[in-house]
Amino acid sequence: MRNKNPNFGDLEKIISVDVGISASLLKISNSAFFGRAGQVRSVKEALQVIGLNAVATAIAALSLRKAFAHVPNLERFWDSSARIAQLSGWLAGQLEFPHRKIKPEEAYTFGLFRDCGIPVLMSMYADYFDILKTANNESVRSFTAVEDDEMGLNHAMIGAALGNEWQLPIEYQAAIELHHDADAIRGLSPHIAPDNSRYFIAIAQLSEFLFQGLSGLNKTCEWGKLGEVCLDVLCIREEDTKQLLQAAEKSAVHVEPVF
Repeated sequence: MRNKNPNFGDLEKIISVDVGISASLLKISNSAFFGRAGQVRSVKEALQVIGLNAVATAIAALSLRKAFAHVPNLERFWDSSARIAQLSGWLAGQLEFPHRKIKPEEAYTFGLFRDCGIPVLMSMYADYFDILKTANNESVRSFTAVEDDEMGLNHAMIGAALGNEWQLPIEYQAAIELHHDADAIRGLSPHIAPDNSRYFIAIAQLSEFLFQGLSGLNKTCEWGKLGEVCLDVLCIREEDTKQLLQAAEKSAVHVEPVF
């Protein structure tokens, strides 16, 4: 895929060998996420219709989940991550950005990988589920501060290391590492996130907030700690979130994960 002129025929052969990837490509190609319902019937068509970036995203989604297949009781985590990622992709198409256009597949990919450190810690620490509950209910300390206090490390740090290992773009790695750091999201020292990383973080955080409003699930205190700064990054107001909530509900893009 990284070749200047990739051979779509070779890609089709490689992808078609894996039934799971092939099926997921058809599902995402025909989903509301791309607005092409009922049009794509083969891997070849998927490559032509949704493009290499979306295909790479599909493969990344499957690979991420397969990498932690040995970790039990993560069904709800994967489901929520996929739905929030889809809302992130949808939201990127609804908003305007000062410096550049954030593509839906970029926002989707970050939403998918944002919390990839959680399955790692879940597999390492028997009591991590209890630490997660404490972090979700903490209204003052940052989410990662709770983890640091309990374990001396956090899921954002681990997720960024995983992103580096998987050779994700630097902007994704920075966004994964800093997505609970309010000062970094504001663009303040000591950790200043790149502009695109800040957009990724803000989009995903707003998407999580919208998802909680739409589903009533996964209630946390994160919007109370990060909502204001994320709205500033996105140049929208609190009142605008109500309109976005209504539009998201109408679009129903969060209802069924494409993966």
